[in-house]
Amino acid sequence: MLLVVMLAIAGIISAVEFRWISNSVNGLIRNNYESIKASKSMLEALEREDSGILLLLLGEWKEGRTILHSADSAFMANLIIAQNNITETNEKQYLQSIQVKYSAYKQKWKRPIVDTEKEGNISWYRNDIHQLFIDCKMAVDNIMTLNQSSLYNEASELHEKSRRAIMPGIISIIAAVIFSLILNFFITRYFVRPISELADAINNYKEENWTIQSNIKSNDEIKELENAIKSLLQKIARKYNAK
Repeated sequence: MLLVVMLAIAGIISAVEFRWISNSVNGLIRNNYESIKASKSMLEALEREDSGILLLLLGEWKEGRTILHSADSAFMANLIIAQNNITETNEKQYLQSIQVKYSAYKQKWKRPIVDTEKEGNISWYRNDIHQLFIDCKMAVDNIMTLNQSSLYNEASELHEKSRRAIMPGIISIIAAVIFSLILNFFITRYFVRPISELADAINNYKEENWTIQSNIKSNDEIKELENAIKSLLQKIARKYNAK
């Protein structure tokens, strides 16, 4: 019963720990992973917007504007996802920085480019709008790095938790083995060996002595059995001698 109780307690503790780990993994997927995924999508949208601006510089108005509007919709949709999934310290400030920098960037390419002095003007692209593009990318990179660092730290914590979760089971197994060895020692010493001695004494019994040569030193039921056997032999001896 002691072994059963020990293993049951260890199993309950391990089950609770693993349940906590399972919930934490689900939390990681829902929170940090969703934010990282949204950040990557925003970076892809910014790259597409940059391509759209370059097409406008080449005079490709329709294709450039189509790419810009599509990329802008994707960027804003993923920004909303990130804003609705704030879990880290200062993450809100990071998102506000992205929004401010993206608004400044968007104002530049919303204005006409084709058929203006900006068309084909590489210096305007390099000095005026490209830096805003880089600033916005860096802001998105910062929030992605924040969530990646948090994901790594939480994964490390989960690894430590999983190690601790199996410790009760390991300790219980070791304790069960030690307890079994101790129990086996006492059973052998106080039950098996005396019974073997008593059995040997009965096997070596000689009628002329009317007794068995055993010496059980314990003070338990086996000793009582030895005394009962000796008493029985004495009764038989008296009846035999009476005849």
